[in-house]
Amino acid sequence: MPPEDWTQTLTAGPLLAIAAGAIVVLLVLIIKLRLHAFLALILVSVLTAFAARIPPSAVIDVITTGFGTTLGSVALLVGLGAMLGRMVETSGGAKVMADTLVSRFGEDRAPLALGVASLIFGFPIFFDAGLVVMLPIVFAVARRLGAGVLTYGLPVAGAFSVMHIFVPPHPGPVAASELLGAEPGVVILLGLVVAIPTWYVTSYLYGVWAGRRWVLPVPEILGKTDDEDAPPNPPSFGTVLALLLLPLVLIFVNTGLDLLGTAGTVDEDATWFAVGRALGSTPVALLVAVLVAAWVLGRRRGRDKNVIEKLLDSSLGPVASVILITGAGGMFGAVLRASGIGDALADVLGDLGVPVIVAGFLIATILRVAQGSATVALITAAGLIEPAVAAGDFNGFQLASIVIAVAAGSVMASHVNDSGFWLVGRFFDMDVKTTLKTWTVLETLIGLMGFAIAGLVYLVA
Repeated sequence: MPPEDWTQTLTAGPLLAIAAGAIVVLLVLIIKLRLHAFLALILVSVLTAFAARIPPSAVIDVITTGFGTTLGSVALLVGLGAMLGRMVETSGGAKVMADTLVSRFGEDRAPLALGVASLIFGFPIFFDAGLVVMLPIVFAVARRLGAGVLTYGLPVAGAFSVMHIFVPPHPGPVAASELLGAEPGVVILLGLVVAIPTWYVTSYLYGVWAGRRWVLPVPEILGKTDDEDAPPNPPSFGTVLALLLLPLVLIFVNTGLDLLGTAGTVDEDATWFAVGRALGSTPVALLVAVLVAAWVLGRRRGRDKNVIEKLLDSSLGPVASVILITGAGGMFGAVLRASGIGDALADVLGDLGVPVIVAGFLIATILRVAQGSATVALITAAGLIEPAVAAGDFNGFQLASIVIAVAAGSVMASHVNDSGFWLVGRFFDMDVKTTLKTWTVLETLIGLMGFAIAGLVYLVA
């Protein structure tokens, strides 16, 4: 029986118990029994599917589809991003970038400088792609200054997170704006008003504190550089910056073309339009950046083609675990979505009669906790409150505030069913317990502060 032809008969109570039990079992397997996260996620996904009464004939389809869908969006980005990072790292470019940032902003302001740069980069680029592009710079700064990697990594990761969840043209807020009838320009303006102070408090201030509280060494996920013969002519700061900006510019062009096509300004059927969109898609943009980096940081600087091939190949091994675990996290989330756990809880909450902006936040929070995906939680919650919003009398800023409030709920409590949880944890070489203490808290703070600002605007608008 296909999953879409099956109807869940369990009520919200048993489904909630199954979800809570699955998470507890997963944490015990990983933290207490030290079972590898990849194996634990697969095992718990299968057990949860059977416990939630998903038809046995559909279980394999659900878990493989969830795994494959997540890999489809993550594997190319992480693999190509790791190749780009490897070229920047071993060419001496990351060190040049780190030295320049530290000299211009000072050691104390290095986390702030990295975070602000990530806020700018995060406007057109998705969370996971932006994070992997910035990794070599984060690692280089941490090595130079000798502080724990989280001091610099959490402000960067938090910057990409707030931009991805609050500010169009990212898919979640764009879809929610369309569903709720909010003006995209107002959502962008309010999204920035929310994102920037929220990042400063929850990602920069908290990130620096957490980095000092949990001092972690710089991971070797991009490979060691000590054994490599770095070229005697490292690239300039401008060259490295241009290489990092190249995929971002291509992605931004893609976003611009998409907006122009939607507005009817350009012909979406034109060949040049299709080619421009393809070149600006995130995987192709990163591929272009890797090829340009291989030439500019490799062949042009006198590196043998065999050495370049070896460097690119060596970048993939360390990130294989990241890719597989992230895919398995997506699998677990897919099982929870297919079981109807999030929908059942949202229906119960929708009957409580709370104000629409509060209901949107709470429904999105429950969906996020239940199934993991922030984008799914945001779009689903917006769809559930759409009738109430349509029946109400809201001005433009109130509609934008509701969109931001729902977005805030969708980022709450990132944990073991969120593929982003595993991505961040593995990139910074954190165990599950430390990831819960740092990244989960950071994401929850983002959600709470974002909702508070959105609620204040809603009241005064």
